[in-house]
Amino acid sequence: MLNETQVEEQARVDFVRAKLKERLATVQQQLARAHKETTRIERAYGDATRVNITEVDDRMETNAAVQQQKTMVARAVENEQILEKEARRLHLLQDNPYFGRIDIIQDGEPDTLYIGLGTFIDQQDEFLVYDWRAPIAAIYYNGTLGPVTYATPFGPETVELVNKRQFTIVAGHITNMFDTDETVGDEILQSVLGAQSDVYMKNIVATIQQEQNDIIRDTTHDLLVVQGVAGSGKTSAVLQRVAYLLYHSQKGLAADQMVMFSPNQLFANYISEVLPSLGEKNMRQATLAEFLGKRFSGLHVETLFERYERDHASLPEAAKKIRRFKERAAYLAELKAYANTPGRVPYFVDITLNGEVFFSAKTITKIFTSQPPRATAANKFLDTKNALIRRLKTRIKMAIYDDWVQDQLGSLSSAAARDILGERRFENGEEEQRYIATQLVKDAFAPVYDAIYNDYFLDPYQEYAQFLKQCQPPVAQKVWTEMIRAYQRDLEAHVLRLADAAPVLYLRDLIAGSGQNHAIQYVFVDEMQDYSMAQLRYLHFAFPKAKLTLLGDARQDVFTADYQPSDFINEIAAVFGTSSVRLIQLNRSYRSTLPITNFAKALLPQSDHIQAFTRDGVKPQLITVPKTGYRTGLIHTLNQLLETNTTVAVLTRDAAQAAQLFATLQLDVPVSLLTANDHQLHAGCVILPIYLAKGLEFDAVVGFDVSAAAYPSQADADILYTLASRALHTLILIALDRPSPLILALPPALYTTAQPDPAISRSSH
Repeated sequence: MLNETQVEEQARVDFVRAKLKERLATVQQQLARAHKETTRIERAYGDATRVNITEVDDRMETNAAVQQQKTMVARAVENEQILEKEARRLHLLQDNPYFGRIDIIQDGEPDTLYIGLGTFIDQQDEFLVYDWRAPIAAIYYNGTLGPVTYATPFGPETVELVNKRQFTIVAGHITNMFDTDETVGDEILQSVLGAQSDVYMKNIVATIQQEQNDIIRDTTHDLLVVQGVAGSGKTSAVLQRVAYLLYHSQKGLAADQMVMFSPNQLFANYISEVLPSLGEKNMRQATLAEFLGKRFSGLHVETLFERYERDHASLPEAAKKIRRFKERAAYLAELKAYANTPGRVPYFVDITLNGEVFFSAKTITKIFTSQPPRATAANKFLDTKNALIRRLKTRIKMAIYDDWVQDQLGSLSSAAARDILGERRFENGEEEQRYIATQLVKDAFAPVYDAIYNDYFLDPYQEYAQFLKQCQPPVAQKVWTEMIRAYQRDLEAHVLRLADAAPVLYLRDLIAGSGQNHAIQYVFVDEMQDYSMAQLRYLHFAFPKAKLTLLGDARQDVFTADYQPSDFINEIAAVFGTSSVRLIQLNRSYRSTLPITNFAKALLPQSDHIQAFTRDGVKPQLITVPKTGYRTGLIHTLNQLLETNTTVAVLTRDAAQAAQLFATLQLDVPVSLLTANDHQLHAGCVILPIYLAKGLEFDAVVGFDVSAAAYPSQADADILYTLASRALHTLILIALDRPSPLILALPPALYTTAQPDPAISRSSH
């Protein structure tokens, strides 16, 4: 039975929904009219551009009309876009208009505010719902009862928070409601976190914690570093941060001025619904491999996953030393010093046309060395490009009288001549012929112009090889020399190793004065522990005007735990030393149940900082089976899990094991094998290597082959921790023959063990 307060609150929900429905109907009518008006004006604009412009007066009059029409089109389109945005917001609020209420006293006056996904003001200019990103809404997330200070555009403001109320509203009906002094009440969190997972990440606006709110609303720091334990909501908070920044700077910031580097395409798709669910457009997204790959023409840049698989097979100590050497931030500093060495000439190559040298490397070198000696390499390079373009223009003027050009002129049809001339008119035939001849030569010489414009006369790969030859190597000289030979053999096969990709780009960009995007205002890097300092420094160079948000967990270092220390927060501060840096640590894990979190954190040598959210659940289960007898038991386990869970993941150490397992399983429901090339996460049962599961979560996780052979040493702790922390409700670990010593070293109270059915032991591989 509903109490009086809930009846009153339900009445308000009904009232607000009725107002929303009324406003939405009005907006949809206005939108239909606006669309018709936009179409009419666009047609009129098209007619204006087709007017005859033979006479000068006609041309001037038509140009004025066209400019007027362009302005009208722009205004009509803007009006339509504003209405479309309002319609999306109203749709967003219809079923769940708000999730919070705060009662405050400000300047002696009481006030009640309701907090939701967007602002809604009625016809009497009454705020029925406040956007969660509004300055005053920070009280809901940060405030406990009593005096609360929040930031406004005019400075800090202090109010008294009298009450905080939280709602769960489903299809317009209040299903849960209570008053609390907490950021978000335990009852709401238990309900949200205990639900089944989905193939898309959900927004966390209704459950933002105070420390997450600090991430979301930070607009002052150039570099925000979020170090969060698994399941702490760091990625979710950063996505809400994107929505907040777009709201906070509505006129000065657009979604396409932000870019997020995701760990893989699966994860990029997994988070793709969060911003649209908040009424915002998605920002640009890319993986590091995509970003690097698009900047190299005709080369395959090794991905992190390919390198992991190769390392898993073999990674000699010398290779580790070389990689550590190349991945230092100082390595890029050494490249910069090399690029600007006084008197040094870059590695130039001939510019050819139809198999013949047009500008020789010797000529280009001569132009470069004639530049002022104190100039930077980039300035000398730019002056060299300009000099080459001037020489090209001279060659074009000289070539118009060549026989081949005159032959083409003689055979040119009238239609082809008209296409070249367009609307141009000349006083005599000689000028007309000269213009056509010039265009023919320009077309013929276009590859030369492209080569100059795109810097093809610089060979950055050989330039980098020259740099490698003069380095002070961290290994024996013969080992270093062999590495250089391997680099050059890879180039012949059109492959570039990941450790060399950012350095080659940086060297090329330093010399050519290119490669920087000044339009991007914010860059977000997820799973920062997977990036080398050299790569992070290069991203900072590539987006010089952007504020950076780096987020990750040093303890989920799947890729590099075996060759470098995981925790490099101090190094990050050094790399971005000139920036305003803020470090926020998220130590509470919300994803998994208390038993799963306690098990996962115990795998780490240092885990006292990880705080588990107290959500009950069953302990992880360890099942040890013979290596040749796992199949029947695994199938039985998965079928059982699929009866009560939406998403079940089987996580393997590498891609080969995932593929092999997929080929042998036969379940009663479809099974999906996920690889680095997949973009879509599927419900049901999925099999994937652990490194592809980073950032993802599943109702149930089966860690396959957590044996002593697969995870033998302490360096594997981060990988097992990552595996275990993917599970929301259930974690089952299957060891073949003998469990990993990392698991056996844990207190037995953290997990249960199960002996396989005798029939399972007899089943064949």
